[in-house]
Amino acid sequence: MEKLFDGLRRIPARPLHPARPLHPGPYIRREDELDPQPGRVAGFLYLLLVVFAPFRLIYIPSTLIVPGNATATANNIAAHELLFRFGIVAELFCGTILIFLVLALYRLLKGVDQNLAVLMVILGGLLPATIDFLNVLNDAAALMLVRGADFLSVFEKPQRDALAMLFLRLHRQEIVAAEILWGLWLFPLAILVYRSRFLPRFLGVWLIINGFAYLALSFTGLLLPQYEHMLSNITFPAILGRWRSCCGS
Repeated sequence: MEKLFDGLRRIPARPLHPARPLHPGPYIRREDELDPQPGRVAGFLYLLLVVFAPFRLIYIPSTLIVPGNATATANNIAAHELLFRFGIVAELFCGTILIFLVLALYRLLKGVDQNLAVLMVILGGLLPATIDFLNVLNDAAALMLVRGADFLSVFEKPQRDALAMLFLRLHRQEIVAAEILWGLWLFPLAILVYRSRFLPRFLGVWLIINGFAYLALSFTGLLLPQYEHMLSNITFPAILGRWRSCCGS
């Protein structure tokens, strides 16, 4: 018995209820802990969007589409078919880039607030990319009408031109509706940037301003389209500044 008690005395004492570590709360990366790779990828993808997105959104409409003149628009598309097809490819490319962009931002910012990061991915990547992919169908339909395939011979050329203009208008209306998402996704992104402590806070404020600018553009285009161009001129400096700030960061 003495040997048994002597052996028990040699066992180191352990606390019955080990102290539990306090909940660390949301983890905020320090600058020296920041992995720069996702940020660099996101910046590079943003730069690609700056280059390719205006091609279909601005250059193609200003070059080929004649407002109110379906015949002239159809003739322009037929004469510059390859350019119009490049616009279709650019839109598909931008939709794909959006997905990888928000995933890079998710990797960068998920440590700040994972729920907000997931919301950013949905509003800024999955939904807008889906709209881009579906919106290409309008351009494809317009191109088929302009080319005048055999099965469309039952329609006269003025009718085909009018239908092509209709699909181009539908393309434009889907972009106006998509601007709601372009604005909404900036709010969770702005909050994440503002809370991150490793990105400049002024960028978060600027993203909030851009979110409201896109929402105003979209609702104006849907409810008061006669004022859309005027509002676009007012909000353009803020939107352009957002592209420059994000690429510069």
